[in-house]
Amino acid sequence: MTKLGRQIEIGPTDNTSNERTPRNRLHLIPDAARASFVPWAPRIQGLDPAEADLTRLAPGRPRAEGDPIKVTGKVMDEFGRPIRNSIIEIWNANKFGRYSHIEDHSGLQLDPNFLGLGRTVSNDQGEYEFWTIRPGAYLARPDINRWRPKHIHFSIRGGSSRLITQMYFDGDEHNDTDPMRILMGDNFHVNIGKEYETPDEDFDSGYQFDIVIGGKNPTFFENI
Repeated sequence: MTKLGRQIEIGPTDNTSNERTPRNRLHLIPDAARASFVPWAPRIQGLDPAEADLTRLAPGRPRAEGDPIKVTGKVMDEFGRPIRNSIIEIWNANKFGRYSHIEDHSGLQLDPNFLGLGRTVSNDQGEYEFWTIRPGAYLARPDINRWRPKHIHFSIRGGSSRLITQMYFDGDEHNDTDPMRILMGDNFHVNIGKEYETPDEDFDSGYQFDIVIGGKNPTFFENI
């Protein structure tokens, strides 16, 4: 008999949530197959360490506008065991709240020195590190005056698995009205980056964002 999991709620103000949210309870992955859903990439082709630095288009190029930040963390399972060799990709808006892709029609300012895309691989301890620019908030739905708070998108993948999540910033004035944050409920805190000081480095600050896959208190993912 198939075991059933949680019922996903429909977002409060996002029309796409109504269209995409399953109406039935989710099917739980059988215990015997769960290990195969852990993101793990046995071979990484053509990945340059410089891809983890989003603050410059390439080494030696000018730094992008805004506050440079370091984002570090660990990918782990529900028991705290590290998940190594996961491909971790991030993307975020620039200082002004603008993405560089062609689907961003906001009209906000572009930064010619900021592409906003990067990737790396978790090490044997499950750790990762990125350098980026603190993103700006932006008006996502002008018709209802709904803003998206500052956030960084994360993709964790390897083999046949890919998980998508977001890191939020504590204290953002738009957090409490964000539809995804509302769906997270009391577990929202697990998707907030924990700020720390970087006194001896050329960053405005650092953020620790640990990603937990599986268990009763995992990181909130968009696609599970």
